[in-house]
Amino acid sequence: MLILNKTARVFSKPSKRNIYEYLRSINFHPGKVFLHKLVLGIETSCDDTAAAVVDETGNVLGEAIHSQTEVHLKTGGIIPPVAQQLHRENIQRIVQEALSVSKVSPSELSAIATTIKPGLALSLGVGLSFSLQLVDKFKKPFIPIHHMEAHALTIRLTNKVEFPFLVLLISGGHCLLALVKGVSDFLLLGKSLDIAPGDMLDKVARRLSLINHPECSTMSGGKAIEHLAKQGNRLHFDFTPPMQRAKNCDFSFTGLQHIIDKTIMQKEKEEGIEKGQILSSAADIAAAVQHTTACHIAKRTHRAILFCKQRDLLSQSNAVLVVSGGVASNLYIRKALEIVTNATQCTLLCPPPRLCTDNGVMIA
Repeated sequence: MLILNKTARVFSKPSKRNIYEYLRSINFHPGKVFLHKLVLGIETSCDDTAAAVVDETGNVLGEAIHSQTEVHLKTGGIIPPVAQQLHRENIQRIVQEALSVSKVSPSELSAIATTIKPGLALSLGVGLSFSLQLVDKFKKPFIPIHHMEAHALTIRLTNKVEFPFLVLLISGGHCLLALVKGVSDFLLLGKSLDIAPGDMLDKVARRLSLINHPECSTMSGGKAIEHLAKQGNRLHFDFTPPMQRAKNCDFSFTGLQHIIDKTIMQKEKEEGIEKGQILSSAADIAAAVQHTTACHIAKRTHRAILFCKQRDLLSQSNAVLVVSGGVASNLYIRKALEIVTNATQCTLLCPPPRLCTDNGVMIA
């Protein structure tokens, strides 16, 4: 706690006056008796401000979330100081909303859990600072949460999954494969050596100027690529999946992104259009990019499954692969992973879409 308090001072935080005004404004519900322990989870690692109250049986009493996607679409990406300011503006409201829906007051909580890493330092600081003030005010235990561990274990909220199991976390900020042997017991098998798949898809979408496409103007980059890919022919462009000869389970997306950028530049010259205009082949490029990304992720995951089975780290008959993170909601990539799990006698499980992206429930 001493370390966390020192860390909190590094980050900017809401004024004490504001937080005490907030605390006084909360509606208390005296007289209720809760049979289970209640945890408030707070998540501000990137661009979503989220909070939730969950009891020890996994029952979600209430949750709230504020997404910054619309703002960051206009700026062409996440700008950390902007994300920080939006977290500051919304965290009190989001926490209060989660508590109100739950009909729980801070004094009735058993503990407060908050993401402390990994993520954007400025964003993490807002949630950490706010949480520590609640902890200090109500004398509650503080539980520091590793963001990726929370993603990995979310499936146990919705499905009966026994340890050990394999987890693939794919999002805009992360890409890793790990064997989950228990709570806080992970064996890292592979990770991205550069950028995350969601980051690459976002950059390709920006390079294709899909925000100017009438069907994609309100979508995130990854969603825009998935949407447009349905209308394209992936065979019109041939992008080679990275690291085909690498004898490990790591990922890489930067090289692929550079090749795609060169292809787009070449097509712009051929069509005589300027940056910002939509290529006639945009849908074909989107389809090829999505297919190559799916192949790369599927092949590395296949290696991880084989590795674990050969060393008896996973069950031979009922092994489970859990896929989570924002990119896990891409149905084309999920289908590629289904082919892998079917071929290796594994069960593929994904949390529902709302729990794949950042949320307060997984922290609580």
